Amino acid sequence: MKTKTITCLLCLILFAATAAAETPTCRYFHCGDGALNLATNKGGMKFRGRFRNPDGTYDEAAMRKINRLFLARYGEPIATISPRLIEFIDFIQDHFNPKARVTITSGYRSPSYNKGLRKKGRLAAKASLHQYGMAADMWIAGVPSEKIWHFVRELNFGGVGYYHGRSAHVDVGPARFWDETSSKVGTGISDDNKLIGIVTDRDIYKPGEPITMRFIRMTAFPIGVDTSFVLEGQGKKEEWKEEEKFTPAFAKAAEGKCPAFGNIGEMLGISWRLPDKLAAGRYRIRASFCEKEYKDMPEAVTTPEFEVRKP
Repeated sequence: MKTKTITCLLCLILFAATAAAETPTCRYFHCGDGALNLATNKGGMKFRGRFRNPDGTYDEAAMRKINRLFLARYGEPIATISPRLIEFIDFIQDHFNPKARVTITSGYRSPSYNKGLRKKGRLAAKASLHQYGMAADMWIAGVPSEKIWHFVRELNFGGVGYYHGRSAHVDVGPARFWDETSSKVGTGISDDNKLIGIVTDRDIYKPGEPITMRFIRMTAFPIGVDTSFVLEGQGKKEEWKEEEKFTPAFAKAAEGKCPAFGNIGEMLGISWRLPDKLAAGRYRIRASFCEKEYKDMPEAVTTPEFEVRKP
């Protein structure tokens, strides 16, 4: 009897260890060790410590401090720094020096503040991801920002800009890179929602989990959104096929099949629950536009790929 009890205990321990190994401690494709050494050149704010718990959840007090440092407001969806950006900065820091201080020179910008910078002739993009809590201008102590520029561009993930100064721009938008000669700020590249996109709140999910989306890089309103979204799965030959059509819940009450949205805040917090029996694999979600007022705006956009893993 004692032998059986010991055997059962060993089974439970092994099961728990296996389950822990299968549960990601970070829900993004690019993560660091869950700790940061941050400072800002505005107001002297600092943060040093862990922001991610061992189980993958976030330390709320730490996230509040980090958001204040970025001049953002934790808990307010329109003005919160994306955890994906925080994880990405941690990833970059760990690559160069896990203990080095990262100084943030520009974090969250409200749309009105970003517009003011543009009026002053600053290199602030009209569709800037700073407005979505998805971008930061920064430098890492002891690391030339040109090295950050080269490192991020080689990842083929996120955006990175370098203006041959002390800091570099880093964001978690589409993969792209630029310097002061190729930034295309002021060229109309993003006018009339040419660069509009949609992103998910995580990169890694389990079947049956909620998924939240938001539109990004809007420059003109109103925008009509078709309430019928499409979940697409990646096949063995990397082709995409329709898995399921669904109608998500919108932060703003959606009236009819083509509700019109009038600002950035109305186009976030779009939620849906993934199917309970969804197979493990790579997926993306497609959203379409309707009653378009801008001819250069795309007909539809898809989220970056995300991964579903079985628990």
